[in-house]
Amino acid sequence: MSTAPDSIDDNRNTFGQPRHDWTRPEAQALYDLPFADLIFQAQGIHRRNFDPNHVETASLLSIKTGGCPEDCGYCSQSAHYDTDIKATRLMDQSAVVETARRARDAGASRFCMAAAWRNPKDKDLDQVCEMVSAVKGLGMETCATLGMLTEDQARRLQQAGLDFYNHNVDTSPEFYGRIITTRTMQDRIDTLGHARDAGLKVCCGGIVGMGEQVGDRLSMLMLLANLAVHPESVPINMWNEVKGVPVNDTAERPDPIALVRLIAVARIMMPKSVVRLSAGRQYMTDEWQALCFVAGANSIFIGDVLLTTKNPQTDRDANLLGRLGMTSKLDTAAPAEAQTAVQAAV
Repeated sequence: MSTAPDSIDDNRNTFGQPRHDWTRPEAQALYDLPFADLIFQAQGIHRRNFDPNHVETASLLSIKTGGCPEDCGYCSQSAHYDTDIKATRLMDQSAVVETARRARDAGASRFCMAAAWRNPKDKDLDQVCEMVSAVKGLGMETCATLGMLTEDQARRLQQAGLDFYNHNVDTSPEFYGRIITTRTMQDRIDTLGHARDAGLKVCCGGIVGMGEQVGDRLSMLMLLANLAVHPESVPINMWNEVKGVPVNDTAERPDPIALVRLIAVARIMMPKSVVRLSAGRQYMTDEWQALCFVAGANSIFIGDVLLTTKNPQTDRDANLLGRLGMTSKLDTAAPAEAQTAVQAAV
C-alpha cells in the first residue's frame, strides 16, 4: 500500500496544522502520490478545518476596465495588446452598490471590486473607499484588487471596511519573467505585506495553463505556503482564452486530473485557507468540479462573467451543488430571481 514519504508524514501534516517550511521535494512527493492516497489525505485535512459540504460564493465586478499599463501576457485588459476590451472610467458608486445588492440577493456572501490599474491614485482611492464602506453596509464581506498598494493606501482601505485584498502572484518565481516584465514578483510580495500589516486578510493565488510546467505550479504553491501567514483565500485560476495576448502562443489547458492534484496539494499545504475555483470553470465538466471539491476546493465565483471572461451560469452552479448535497448562499436565493439578479450584477 502506498503512503506518503516520511519527510511529509509528520504530525503537523497529518493533523492539518499550518506549516511554513515546505520544500520542493515534499511538494513533489505529495503531488506524485497515488491519486486515492492524495485525495484521502487532502479530504481528511479539509474536514478538520471546514464543513466539507459547504461552498463559499463570491461575486466579482470590474469597477474600472481596460487600459492597464502592465504587460501581463495573459490579460485582456493590458494596454500593450490589441484585444477587444475598451478602457473605461471608474464606475459610479451608486452603480457599484446596486450591483453588490443584486449579487447579495442572488446568493453571494462576498463582493470583490477589481480595477485595471498598476496602482491606484489617491483621488481614485477616495472613491473606492466610499464604495467599500457602502458595500460593507449591505452586510457583505468586501474584497478589492487594485494593483500595487503603499502602506498608507492599505491602511485607508482597511479603515473604510475592506476585509480582503487580492493580489495574485500569478505563477512561480521561475516562470514569472516569461509572463510579466513591468512589475516584479517582489513588488507583489511587498503589496501583500502592506495589506497584511494594515490588518487586511489576503486573497492570493495564481493561474495555471499558461505554458508553465507542473514544477512551476508547485513552486507557486510553495511560495504561498511559506509566507509567514498563509493567504486566507487562495484562488486557482485556469487561463481563459484571450485573443491578442502573448500567452496564446504558449497556453496549454491542464489535464483535469493534474488540476485536481494541484487543488489537493494546495489544501494540504495551506489547510486553513479557503481554496477557490476561480476563472476557467466554464471549461470544466460537473464531474471535474466535483473532484475539485472533494480534493479541498470550497469557494467559487457566481455570475456568468468574471471581469471580461465567461463563467458558468448561476443555475448550473446551483444545480451542481444541489446534486452534490452541498450548501451555499445560493440555497437562500429564489432560483429565477437569483439568475436574473446575477446577470444584472455583471
